[in-house]
Amino acid sequence: MKNIKSHFKFNKQERSGIFFLLLLIGILQGVYYLYTSNTTNTNTSSLQIDSETSNYIDSVRKMRAQKKEPVLSLFNPNFISDYKGYTLGMSVTEIDRLHAFRKQHKFVQSAKEFQQVTLVSDSLLAVLTPYFKFPDFKRTYKKDNNVPNHENNFLDINAATEQEFKRISGIGDILARRIVNFRNGLKGFMTADQLYDVYGLEEDVVLRALKKFKVIQKPSINKIDINTASAEEISQLIYIKIDLANRIVAYRNEYGSFSFVTELTKIEDFPADKIDRIRLYLTL
Repeated sequence: MKNIKSHFKFNKQERSGIFFLLLLIGILQGVYYLYTSNTTNTNTSSLQIDSETSNYIDSVRKMRAQKKEPVLSLFNPNFISDYKGYTLGMSVTEIDRLHAFRKQHKFVQSAKEFQQVTLVSDSLLAVLTPYFKFPDFKRTYKKDNNVPNHENNFLDINAATEQEFKRISGIGDILARRIVNFRNGLKGFMTADQLYDVYGLEEDVVLRALKKFKVIQKPSINKIDINTASAEEISQLIYIKIDLANRIVAYRNEYGSFSFVTELTKIEDFPADKIDRIRLYLTL
C-alpha cells in the first residue's frame, strides 16, 4: 500500500508539469474539434451550393422550353384571336383595337393599315408582316370607279350552275354537284374561298376556279347568335356538327356569354383554321 501511494506523491514542480501537460492536451483537442467542425460545414455548404446550382439550371431549362418561339405560318391578320395575339407578342390593348375595328365590319387590307388600326410597334410589325396573308378575294374586289363589277369577266359563284362549274379543269359531274350542294347547305357563299371547304376539291382546282368565280351578290342569311342559340340551331351551320354545337353551349353555360366569336377556337375540336369563314355566319 505504501508502494502504491508513493506513485501518487508529486512534488510541486511535478504537479505543475502535469497541469501544463493536461492543459496542452485540452488545447489540442479544442483546436482539432474546431478544425473538423469547419471542414464539415464547408463540405455541407459546398453540397448546398451544388444543389442550388443544379436547381437553377433545371429552372432555366424549363423557362427556355416554355419560351420557345411559336412556329408561325401564314394567317389572315383580320381574324387574330386573343390567344393568337398574345402568342404573337401583341398587347391586350392592341388586340382590342383590332377587334373593335372588325366589329364595324371592316377589314385591314395591308400591313400598314394593320399597324394604323392596332398601333403595334415597327419592330413587331416587321416580324409579323412576312406571315400576313390577305385573302385574294379582298384584293380582287377593289373597285375601280370607272369599271363596274360586271365587266370583270367573273361569274357569281352563288348563281353558277353545275355546267358552269364543270368548265373548270378538274371539276366533273360529282364535284360540280358537291359544290352546289355545299352552297345550298350554307344558303350561299359569303366568300369564294369557301371552295376550299368542299370535300374532294384539290387546291390547284380551287385556284383555277377562283380565277373564274367570285361572290358578286352576297346571300341574305340570318346569322346565328352563339350567345342565345340552342345546340340544334348552331348545328344548322354546315361547319358545325351537333357534338361540337353541344360543347359550344356547354362552354357558354360554364363561362358566360361570348365576347368575341374567336373565343370558339378555345373549344375542343373546333376547326380553328376555318374561323375566318365560320364567323361570317355567326353573330353575338
